[in-house]
Amino acid sequence: MAAWRRAIELSLGDADTAKLRSIAQSRSEPASRVERARILLAYREDPSFFAVGRALGLHHQTVQRCVERAVAEGPLAALDDRPRPGREPTITLEAKAWLVSLACRKAKDLGYPHELWTTRILARHAREHGPAEGHACLANLAQGTVCKILDQEEVKPHKVRYYLEQRDPDFAEKMAEVLCVYRQVKILKQAAAASKNKRPSDAVATASSKKLLAPISAEGAATQWATPSWRLSR
Repeated sequence: MAAWRRAIELSLGDADTAKLRSIAQSRSEPASRVERARILLAYREDPSFFAVGRALGLHHQTVQRCVERAVAEGPLAALDDRPRPGREPTITLEAKAWLVSLACRKAKDLGYPHELWTTRILARHAREHGPAEGHACLANLAQGTVCKILDQEEVKPHKVRYYLEQRDPDFAEKMAEVLCVYRQVKILKQAAAASKNKRPSDAVATASSKKLLAPISAEGAATQWATPSWRLSR
């Protein structure tokens, strides 16, 4: 016949109890923390692994492990998962830094006909040249892994931002001249539009004044402003 399991004494202070009740009724806490908080509160009322497991629909060993950890580490520390070693990263930080620096360069500078990188070409280049650069972990680099690494660093090699740079020292002066020409053209258009609304006599006078004010060549100046011969005969 199996021996009776001795109940483990679990002491909870008022502050710990209030905190556990808040977590047990929370809807934003992780489900694992809520479940463990309910286990400890139920065990405080009825110190029996089987009774608590039956009330909460859990195995009695789950209740026992939670209570034992709460006694050893504290009730609040028992709510979180234990840290796990996990799998070591396959791609080292140095290899990621090398890949990001490669993505910041132009593919055309490395002998490719493309102006910009694509993730497929970048992954192939990393597989071919990464081990020679001391990054053996890039020998089997996949295109999806390249996308994840670049997204983490917010690098988009397939998108380039262009900008204008003032290189001509006389740019401001030339720009002013061009704007002045556009302004004169606008004034002339407005004058032409206004002349359409004038009477025919005014239009003839305006045309005559424009003809007199029009620039002439050096050869035509003497002819235009010469005194007519019929005036001399008078």
